[in-house]
Amino acid sequence: MGQSAAGLLERLRLRSDPRTDRAWLESGIADHKKARPLGALRAWKKASALGSVEADYRIGLLYLRGEGVARSVPDAVAWFQRAGTAGHREAQYQLGCIYLSGSNTGPHGSADWFETALQRNNEAAQQTLRTLFPNGIVVDKDLDEAMRWITAAAMAGNTEAQSLLGDMYRHGLGCEQDYVHAYLWYSLAATESVASAQFGLGDLHYQGLGVEVDHVLAAELYDKAARNGDERAQVALASMYLVGEGGPANPSEAARLFAQAAERGEPRGQYRVALMLLDSDGLPANVDRAESYLRSAAKQDYLPAIIRLAELYSRGDGATPDLREAANWYTRAAELGHAQSQFIIGTLYATGNGVPINLRESARWFLRAAQQGHSAAAHNVAVYYANGSAGDRDLTMAVKWFERAAAQGIVASQVRLGKLYAAGKGAACDLDLAAHWLEKAAETGDPEAKMALAMLHLQGQESGRDAAQAKTLLKQAAEVGHAAAAMHLGHFYAGKYSDESNAADALHWYTKAAEAGNAVAQHALGMLYLNGRAIPQNLDIAAMWIEKAARNDNVNAQFQLGVMYCTGQGMPKDPAQALTWYEPAARRGHALAQYNLAVMLSKGQGCEPDHANALSWLQEAAAHGLKQARDTVRKMSSDVPKGSPETGTRPAP
Repeated sequence: MGQSAAGLLERLRLRSDPRTDRAWLESGIADHKKARPLGALRAWKKASALGSVEADYRIGLLYLRGEGVARSVPDAVAWFQRAGTAGHREAQYQLGCIYLSGSNTGPHGSADWFETALQRNNEAAQQTLRTLFPNGIVVDKDLDEAMRWITAAAMAGNTEAQSLLGDMYRHGLGCEQDYVHAYLWYSLAATESVASAQFGLGDLHYQGLGVEVDHVLAAELYDKAARNGDERAQVALASMYLVGEGGPANPSEAARLFAQAAERGEPRGQYRVALMLLDSDGLPANVDRAESYLRSAAKQDYLPAIIRLAELYSRGDGATPDLREAANWYTRAAELGHAQSQFIIGTLYATGNGVPINLRESARWFLRAAQQGHSAAAHNVAVYYANGSAGDRDLTMAVKWFERAAAQGIVASQVRLGKLYAAGKGAACDLDLAAHWLEKAAETGDPEAKMALAMLHLQGQESGRDAAQAKTLLKQAAEVGHAAAAMHLGHFYAGKYSDESNAADALHWYTKAAEAGNAVAQHALGMLYLNGRAIPQNLDIAAMWIEKAARNDNVNAQFQLGVMYCTGQGMPKDPAQALTWYEPAARRGHALAQYNLAVMLSKGQGCEPDHANALSWLQEAAAHGLKQARDTVRKMSSDVPKGSPETGTRPAP
């Protein structure tokens, strides 16, 4: 008991002797200067026990920097609060900075450990946390606390705090946005030559925030801040020199300032220097140096640098293109939320350029871009839904995204949307809406829209039918090379859509479309020459066009070519070749082709007899409603069906 009393008296005596805590403080300072942080920590803890506020602050710095102790921002906060509460303005400033951003990095990965422990045993994890880390492992962002401590430090005369307080008022961090207060605090710190305050004050004048726009004064303030080493001011002043704001243009001085900022690691400076090196603008061209600066800025997540670096690798710009590297940087820009990069990376995944083809990834990036209002991405999302390219086909969702893209002026979406409304797919049939979107697209001169609108006039409800307008629209589209429009115009003049017919015009437009590769027109043209009704018959020309159409997968042409080989009309009679063309038409559901194929198989014409296969094709034809096939199936048992290939019925052009 006596010893305890004696010890207490000794501690009280030490606390009453100001020289003692000062001595321990200075001893710690000496150890710290000699790179002995543990010695400094021991000395400062003794000084702290004796009431040294400065020692509390310095211990906080050790924990903040991880010198002699495991880095722990929560422990640093605990020591800074002791000093800050006692009025230590530097500690108050440090507290404000920490609360402004927060810190989720605990000592030695303790945050990760805690998350893992929580999943196993929540109560035990909490108990261990309190025991091992009494001050916690994270510091939450708290703008109110940041404002409280920064204000205290600023009021106490800390010039860095005054400048930071100006920033907080300017941006409304922990307070209402207030340019007047921002101006006052910037001004106070700027009188002490604080570079960040000079820059902030210059920015207020440059942008006219709470004051009149004054580019001359802004340039003067930027210059002061730049001379005091503020990289942001160097970039801002260089940008003004580049375009002659606040004074005469001075590209060489702009280049010097950009380079100065770039060398200090300022990403905007690095980006601007890179552009000058790529464009030979104020600096000699140097792609390698430009790439180096762009990469450095991109690694700091400066978005313009990331995008330009991706473009550099994509296009080459004096070097060999590297699509894989381009894809990496476009992906980073996309992850940062850049809609155009999201669209580009979606396109790369769709085409397999720089990345493996992956339509699901493509759809994911198109969707992210579309959700930000990227119109082309919205169209692609709609197409993916309409085609089922990256999942289940969903025409309702397709209509939704086509509507978004169409509203933003994507003509292809307007056309697709008009067709869907006309067909009643993905939405209720609405011919008025169909006409609205097709007319909107047609106004841009789009030939596909004109053709679709023409078909609406030809095939829609009676009230909306307008053959004359349809002909005009088809002709406009056909005259600019739209093959399908030319084909439909041929149909129009052949009398398929109206009473108007003109064999010469039909021949002209069928020929235009056929020469452009339109299979329907090739078949129709061939049938015109084959039938010889409206124009002189020419079996050679007929055979040529019908064969072209058949090879272009036109099912009617495949059937007709089979007929021609079977009968020897326009082609050498060749049953084997007839079978060759009947079969693909039959597989695609052409009932007459199925019937003729069955008859030839049953008789062994052009092949060995195959009664089982013949019966199968007869049943297919019967299922498609062909009377001859139904009758034959009823009569058949195990005998070969009697009859001959059907050649008398030919589809009209």
